[in-house]
Amino acid sequence: MPGAGDVSLPPGGVQKLLNNNVVVSIDADGRERVLMGRGIGFQLKHDGRIDPGKVEKTFILDQASDTAHARKLLTDAPYTLVQAVLRAVDEAERELGRDLGRRFPLAVIDHVHYVVERLDQGIRIPGTSMPELRILHPDESRVAEHMAASIAASLERELPPEEGVFLTMHLLNATRDEPNGTAALLFRRVQHVVRTVETGLGTALDTGSADYARFVLHVRFLLQRLVERTMLASGDSSFFEFAKHRYPRAFGIAESVKAYVLAATGSALTDEEVLYLIVHVERLATSMGRGADAGDPGAPVL
Repeated sequence: MPGAGDVSLPPGGVQKLLNNNVVVSIDADGRERVLMGRGIGFQLKHDGRIDPGKVEKTFILDQASDTAHARKLLTDAPYTLVQAVLRAVDEAERELGRDLGRRFPLAVIDHVHYVVERLDQGIRIPGTSMPELRILHPDESRVAEHMAASIAASLERELPPEEGVFLTMHLLNATRDEPNGTAALLFRRVQHVVRTVETGLGTALDTGSADYARFVLHVRFLLQRLVERTMLASGDSSFFEFAKHRYPRAFGIAESVKAYVLAATGSALTDEEVLYLIVHVERLATSMGRGADAGDPGAPVL
């Protein structure tokens, strides 16, 4: 996301004035540049030129539809909000040690503008804490929380606590080297498996426990193995048969997870994968005093 030092205005000067803080110029390659800076469009010289030193940020987008969207967004959003987001994005890039791309700041501006407008109307967008995110993506979650706090401080107003979740999803889309939406799809599937286990056990899981963290990570890697076709497999079914009969409730929950995975992906889990699901589910149940052997000192340790 280039700043003032990257700006070199071509002979064509300013093509369009969007407002006092946003103008559009054509660069030497014929691409539209959306230039931002406080008062950058105020009292332009008669030839339509501006001082590059006043340019704070530059957006260069490849597609005409993207540029049209950026124009409207940066025209409609209050400049104080745009500045707050851009400052938070700069901080996030420093924390993560990488460029978050051209579209990321615009996506966050769009999101935060929408949230603030709804809040001003007394409407709060529903959200959840999604504790799985902090386990699966700790770096992005931490940076997103910092971004939310930075934006709130700059705007001098409170933002809903779930904004950290929404910003984490935006960060994942920007930082994952995979098709857009893949991270979100994987996360939704992990969530569905967690909810399946909670339904089977009849209780909410302790999201702060080590067993929960291990389980969520296991499910994530299980789903990745499924996509990569590297599922665990073994010629010895004796332990699977033992666990199946010894822990019928955990086995039933694991079978429900297997059914969901088959419906969602078209691939069936191997007995070995189901076995490890049984082990993790029983550990979760035992940690909450709901295991098949709760209170039985002679029970085998999984």
